[in-house]
Amino acid sequence: MFINFYEKIKEFIKKYYKNIIFFVILYILFMWPLDYYIITGGGIMEVGDRIEVEEEISSKGDFNLAYVSESRATIATYVLSYVIPDWERLKISTYTYDSEEDAKDVNFRSNIDLLNAHDHAIKNAYLKANKSYQVVKTELYVYYIDKDTKNSLKVGDKILEVDGNEVNDLDNFKSILSTYQENDQIQLLVERNHKKKKIDATLYKKDDKLILGIYVNAIRTYKTNPAIKIKFKKTESGPSGGIIETLDIYNKLIKEDITKGLKIAGTGEIDSEGNVLTIGGVKHKLLGAEKENADIFIVPKGENYQECKRLKKKKKLKIKVIGVATFDEALEKLERLKK
Repeated sequence: MFINFYEKIKEFIKKYYKNIIFFVILYILFMWPLDYYIITGGGIMEVGDRIEVEEEISSKGDFNLAYVSESRATIATYVLSYVIPDWERLKISTYTYDSEEDAKDVNFRSNIDLLNAHDHAIKNAYLKANKSYQVVKTELYVYYIDKDTKNSLKVGDKILEVDGNEVNDLDNFKSILSTYQENDQIQLLVERNHKKKKIDATLYKKDDKLILGIYVNAIRTYKTNPAIKIKFKKTESGPSGGIIETLDIYNKLIKEDITKGLKIAGTGEIDSEGNVLTIGGVKHKLLGAEKENADIFIVPKGENYQECKRLKKKKKLKIKVIGVATFDEALEKLERLKK
């Protein structure tokens, strides 16, 4: 019985070996991952489709988040990136903090960055619109681990307790650590892959500071009035939609329509204080906005803005480019636009 089975396998391979080799080659070319990301151009999407504010005020125009399409490189797409002008290669190490990190760590941070963008957009928009908001929950995640540390924490761990003390916000976490001394051992309760795990760690000094060797990122959940729901797709990540999210939320909270009937696109990370920060892939995003016939492109001042100005001149783009350093400046410049 077994002999017949293996004989049939041999006959099958002998008969179809050319087809098998062909499909193996195809698999290697198109599925085998390389240590690169491929940027394949940009586009825009109406961010209002992702954000719902209770009893929101309608708008004649719209805010659009400019994005780039990014995927893990394969042998085929890597080779094509040398042929197709608008394709760009970026090493995964561009996104990592050290050689021990991998694409999984990068993807986690990118997802956390998107949640931070929501967090900061809500705070800045509600504060400016004089609407009620309050933090009801804070979750702390390990965002980055210093390569010199010897603890067994991993990027993505959610910190729950330190030596039995519940951790409920970033200030609380720092306050607990401040009670220890150099070389003290502590035990952290973390959540990893939906399971709780106890991790032993040692505090040490670096640059005269007592540290645990990790960078922690806080994700906040807000209770707002009016209520807000933000829902992005699992394939969408990164911080660069922050300023556009903030403008869209604010526009839904006030009576005045700050779009003035225009199709406004843009990109730029926003922090908790309303500062607009430099991002990557801006040239792809600008070209995507132009292709989609956006009227305005909002971009961080400085390097990003200068790059867009050069590209606009070179390509003779029609879109109006506005550089902003803060949320307030974005509002001021939109106010000056003609209807």
